[in-house]
Amino acid sequence: MGETRMRGRLLERETHLETLSAAVAAAHLGRSSALLVSGEAGIGKTSLIRAFVERTRTRVLLGGCDDLRTSRTLGPLRDAALGSGGPLEHALTAGAGGDAVFDAVATELSGPEPTVLVVEDIHWADDATIDVLRFLGRRLDRLRTVLVLTFRDDALDGGHPLRHLLSTVAPGPVSRLALAPLSPAAVETLAAHSDWSAAELYELTRGNPFYVTEAVATPDGVVPASVVDAVRSRLHRLDAAGVAVVEQLSVIPSPIDLSLADALVGDRWDRLTAAEEAGVLELRERAGGPAIVFRHEIARRAVESSLPHTRRRSLNRAVVDALLATDREPDLARLVHHATEAGDGNTLLRYAPLAGSQAAVAGSHRQALAHFEGALPYADRLALAERAELVDAYAWELHIAHRNGEAVQAASAAVALRGEVGEPVPLVETLVRESRLLYIAGDTAGAMAAVARAIEVARPTGSVSALAVAESYRGAMLTLTMDAEQAVPVLEDARRLAGEAGRTDLAALCLNYLGIAHCDLGERRGLLCLRDSLAMATGNGDHESTARAYTNLVEVLYRYGDHDEMSAVLDDGLTFMAERGFWSHAYNLEVHTALLLTRRGDLTGAEEGLRALFEGVDDPGMLYVYSAPALGRLLARQGDPEAGPLLAAAWERACRQRSMPGYAYAAIAYAEWAWLQDRLDVATTIADAMRRRPLPPGAERLRAELGCYLARAGAGGELPSDGCTDWWTTTTRGDWRAAAAGWAEDGDPYERALALTDSGEAEPMLEALRILDALGTAATAAMVRSRLKLLGVRHIPRGARPSTRTNPAGLTTRQVEVLELLAQGLTNAEIAQRLVVSVRTVDHHVSAVLAKLGTVSRRRAATVARDLGLLPGKDQPLPA
Repeated sequence: MGETRMRGRLLERETHLETLSAAVAAAHLGRSSALLVSGEAGIGKTSLIRAFVERTRTRVLLGGCDDLRTSRTLGPLRDAALGSGGPLEHALTAGAGGDAVFDAVATELSGPEPTVLVVEDIHWADDATIDVLRFLGRRLDRLRTVLVLTFRDDALDGGHPLRHLLSTVAPGPVSRLALAPLSPAAVETLAAHSDWSAAELYELTRGNPFYVTEAVATPDGVVPASVVDAVRSRLHRLDAAGVAVVEQLSVIPSPIDLSLADALVGDRWDRLTAAEEAGVLELRERAGGPAIVFRHEIARRAVESSLPHTRRRSLNRAVVDALLATDREPDLARLVHHATEAGDGNTLLRYAPLAGSQAAVAGSHRQALAHFEGALPYADRLALAERAELVDAYAWELHIAHRNGEAVQAASAAVALRGEVGEPVPLVETLVRESRLLYIAGDTAGAMAAVARAIEVARPTGSVSALAVAESYRGAMLTLTMDAEQAVPVLEDARRLAGEAGRTDLAALCLNYLGIAHCDLGERRGLLCLRDSLAMATGNGDHESTARAYTNLVEVLYRYGDHDEMSAVLDDGLTFMAERGFWSHAYNLEVHTALLLTRRGDLTGAEEGLRALFEGVDDPGMLYVYSAPALGRLLARQGDPEAGPLLAAAWERACRQRSMPGYAYAAIAYAEWAWLQDRLDVATTIADAMRRRPLPPGAERLRAELGCYLARAGAGGELPSDGCTDWWTTTTRGDWRAAAAGWAEDGDPYERALALTDSGEAEPMLEALRILDALGTAATAAMVRSRLKLLGVRHIPRGARPSTRTNPAGLTTRQVEVLELLAQGLTNAEIAQRLVVSVRTVDHHVSAVLAKLGTVSRRRAATVARDLGLLPGKDQPLPA
């Protein structure tokens, strides 16, 4: 038990194998020895012995002891001697005992060539076998043998006869091989082709090879039946009271302090000792004092999962009672967990909302959402005001989790409950949150109506704080809907009110949107406001304002083309979002990561990232007008028929939602599609819309990009340029050489190719074609080929067929490269290093590959790919 093999080799056992092999070599030189191989159950003792026996050419007698109620007399020696035809087999067959067996063993092991005698699991050995081993241990120097004994060091109580045996083996020729658990690195290797996270698997198994290998053979989160059976078999060594104690503690998924254990166990502490001796439990030192834990978390889960449902509920009820009785300030998360498992609605209503609030303040938003969800089924027992508070908090956590539709429904319910309560100040806060959620869900009109109502409710209250909340969000909405001139004075006034009310969170928020408003007005000092807002929010520990500051700063940096700073802020922001669980903001940053990859020529990486976002979120709400244009634009360049409908939908939603970045992104992407598809009608529609509702003065680069594509499509020439000096404007003015050189310096190969194409000359256009073919932009390349034909160029490179047509799964060339490395067992970090890309890019590639192959398992992906002919068979080598 405890297989640690990986591709024909044992992991982290080579040193032990070398020690065993060295002992055999010494025996050939006349030096006998004993090797004592110890370790807990499942540590890999049998696997080590198997590998050792396979590699040695010396005679081996192998026997093992069994876990029987009454051990077989001399059982392992009978197994070892069976079929050998030697003196030991004859003696045992004749029923000999005592001195006759001793003599037979000594004769068996005294031949001209050495013999390896292996006895496994001697902790289960009968007394007669132990006597024989003791006999051999004292005479090793007279024999030509290697004696290998394996045993569980967690199965020996103080009076076990094996302890005396081990103490009497001659010390000189004895080596002790204590097998350690696998390291995190080894666990990661074993987990590479499974659905498990290596870190979670290590935490679950503590590196026990048996538990690791059994777990990787099952879906993530499922306790294998083999593990349940193994753990249950170990419990058979305990009496009924001991099993009851272990079952009681198994429902507690965290270390159990001694006071809680005492409340649960009472006068059965001797059963705890028995469970510790059986290797099930252990006392572990912690900073907060000693605690009882299961030796392996997977063993705890195995016991818990085997309990009948009603018994599990009653055991959790006992934990709830004990926690409330022993701790004046109980651990809320633990208490809520056990109350949920016990179906204890009253305890949940008393503690779950408080636990959720604490988790939210600490930035643990997934946990906060779970706590609120746990209390909601019993919410009708609460007073109206308490129910409104719970539903309001729940709505906000749904928003953070990017569950937009549910968030809006919950927010609407919270507003209704607040209205019934009749307290205006809390109603203002709830209305403002509803406004935010409606805007994120894509309902701009609803968001404006909610914030207008919030102001209407706030003014008569006389509460400076309530008015500051309402006015700050009114300023935010004005900014977000491209009304910067009105937004600035509103935000300045709201910032003053926030200062009077001591609301540092609102002050940071006002500064954030003032930054955007100033940038919209063409004042780059807005960028300083955004940086200051991020610093203020971070310093205040205001996580939501920090998240919003990251996203808004990234949007403005992209608008200005400050890609180096943008890249740094993206890295910090995505780390923050992942740690705090702000998935809506993370979605925004991932879109801008894809936009940055597009600028840098990694169109495949950008597409993979965007597709992963679409596959991971059913409806991103208003962020659809960020992600859909970005993806549609890439598809348009490939000539994908999906591009047109996607971009048309994004443009329609962008016009309705009035978000400046989304409006610009959708217009530019749709204009490029119109150019590639020769759709002057679409380009004209976009140009007309921009004249009626132009982008703000501070979006000059975005306007220049849009103007350039509209001009290419035949609908440009009337958009204001405001003296912009970017490379799109340079192109539009006819200086394609300067534009191409500028794009080359900026590292944007696609735009460089288009500038070369705008030359209208054969040689620059041929160079553009080479770039476009390399990027895989088939539609754009086809347009250049058509122009070259019109110029009379005869030798036009045909280019490669689109890579997605060359395999049945629709994988791109880069995805096939990732698949090949994935099939070799490389981790995402190793793949990133091999391909010289970021780990995040590889994460997107792997997600896309698994999705296209219809599996969530890396191992299964390799199998499916071989079946489709995308990879060579198992007996064929992968490309170097």
